[in-house]
Amino acid sequence: MLPAIYLQNVHKVYGSTAVVNDLSLTIHEGEVFGLLGPNGAGKSTTIRMLTTLTQPTEGDIVVAGFDVVHQASRVKRNIGVVLQQTSVDVDLTVWENMEFHGRMHHIPRPQRRELISQWLDYVDLVSKQHNLVKTLSGGMKRRLQIARALLHQPRILFLDEPTVGLDPQTRRRLWEIIKGLNQQGMTILLTTHYMEEVEYLCDRIGIMDTGTLIEMGTLSELRQRHGQGLLMKQVGDRWDYKFFPTVEAAEASLMQHSNKAGFLVRASNLEDIFVELTGHNLD
Repeated sequence: MLPAIYLQNVHKVYGSTAVVNDLSLTIHEGEVFGLLGPNGAGKSTTIRMLTTLTQPTEGDIVVAGFDVVHQASRVKRNIGVVLQQTSVDVDLTVWENMEFHGRMHHIPRPQRRELISQWLDYVDLVSKQHNLVKTLSGGMKRRLQIARALLHQPRILFLDEPTVGLDPQTRRRLWEIIKGLNQQGMTILLTTHYMEEVEYLCDRIGIMDTGTLIEMGTLSELRQRHGQGLLMKQVGDRWDYKFFPTVEAAEASLMQHSNKAGFLVRASNLEDIFVELTGHNLD
């Protein structure tokens, strides 16, 4: 089976600045893959190359079986994209936004109407279909963006910070929509600044820094690789920490300290590993 997304030795250079540097990555069919990195890591440029918005300077990119440079139109037919910025037309109704998108993809009228109804029902917007988008809440607008991205029945969905700025309840609702799409077999590439979002949704995680992929694996693999236990010590207004293979090993190390004040032992999480690798919090 061909991978859903394949990058081999990809570089992207602007002027004399390498924004993406020798990136190789394979994402499998039906996988939810989380791409993380601090600001300036090269995530957005990578997404732009994968969605044909910019071409790689060097290297090969294949999405849904098609080359992004030489077969860009065929790539576009097979992908849906939900950007962080609101990209729906706020002066049209919910239905009109979907109708316009369907016509742009040359979906025949009977099928178009059926698909619009289907996806508006999936994101729970049927009752709002005749409302102007400008009257919707932020969460409803994001759900509309997802429905619109799915209208032409893509094989791969790109989600660029889909829940940024939303309240926790709305974020959880979108998580269930995303999880449901994946259970139907859709491949999803997700970028986010919410660690719990990655832990809940993603099968595998890739971490980029300064244009390079520096780590990749499941959360379990990353924790096994870097340490499942943490021994933390408060020093002024910050915490120093040390990874251990297990929580029990961290507790054993703590027991060797005669004065245990200011110490804490806990299980490691994705954010701990991210900070350890990049030196940055994900914000």
